[in-house]
Amino acid sequence: MIKVSRRKFLKSTSAIATGVAAFGILTRPGDAAEFSWRYANNNVPTHPMNLRTMDVLGKIKEQSSGRLEIQLFPNNQLGGDTDMLSQIRTGAIQLFNLSGLILATLVPLASINGIGFAFKNYDQVWPAMDGALGAYVRGAIEKVGLHPLDKMWDNGYRQITSSSHPIVTPDDLKGFKIRVPVSPLWTSMFKAFGASPASINFNEVYSALQTKVVEGQENPLSLINLGKFYEVQKYVSVTNHMWDGFWTLVNGSAWASLPKDLQDILATNLNEAVIREREDVRNLNDTLRGELIQKGMVFNDTDAEQFRAVLRSAGFYSEWTGKYGDEAWAILEKQVGSLS
Repeated sequence: MIKVSRRKFLKSTSAIATGVAAFGILTRPGDAAEFSWRYANNNVPTHPMNLRTMDVLGKIKEQSSGRLEIQLFPNNQLGGDTDMLSQIRTGAIQLFNLSGLILATLVPLASINGIGFAFKNYDQVWPAMDGALGAYVRGAIEKVGLHPLDKMWDNGYRQITSSSHPIVTPDDLKGFKIRVPVSPLWTSMFKAFGASPASINFNEVYSALQTKVVEGQENPLSLINLGKFYEVQKYVSVTNHMWDGFWTLVNGSAWASLPKDLQDILATNLNEAVIREREDVRNLNDTLRGELIQKGMVFNDTDAEQFRAVLRSAGFYSEWTGKYGDEAWAILEKQVGSLS
């Protein structure tokens, strides 16, 4: 078992920068690669997803005998999520990691993994997303010209941070100005609690918190730490209100043009990297609470059933059953139990 610590992340930053630069050199026009692809995401270079991605890009090049070379662009280098989603659809980039919750602006079903307070633990998450629910979502993604790989990267359970007050009960969200990603599901859920959600891309979150455009935001502990939100936020409320993960999306035309042997090399290596990254995130989250407390953040725990009951009475689950359809909702509830 490999454990990724904060120290390893920091030590890896220069290696990532060097690796990205190296891949940039290898994939310039005129090099020998038959396929030169660009791979983008919004995560910082030291996130476990990017560390594991860099681990396998060299293997993909080697196993393909140099025919497939991939250049990684982490940390919103090619734009925000909505910009990069447009780019992968046009083929300007070939590979893209994106939360299903944001992909839902194009594929509404893709946000089903983030239904508020649905997944109680990882024993429910992975059997669902590696199984029937994930397969059902992938079918919907294929219909818009994107090819999703089989395994989702772990982004973790999401927690709420605030500069003004802790979120202990659902009542604490009333009137609360909170940043949410550009996704209808988030807006719908926080409005059901009486909050005032504002849709802002991840690369703009820090400045929105710093300038008090919003009071708080919600993200997994790893991104709260790596994004340095502890500099502009005081409280962390452990709500586990959504589980979030990243799909690896391939431009459909680019995927179809790739010979079968190269498809297999790409998919096998990235799916194996995903499995290792999931363990990295679990190990990292086990230590982050203590690290963030040392950095001045104040933690509180919450009762998920109180929040779930408010969503139920507000008609949130009924609304989204209608949006996703009875078949998709039945697949979800088979894994997590009755919600509505």
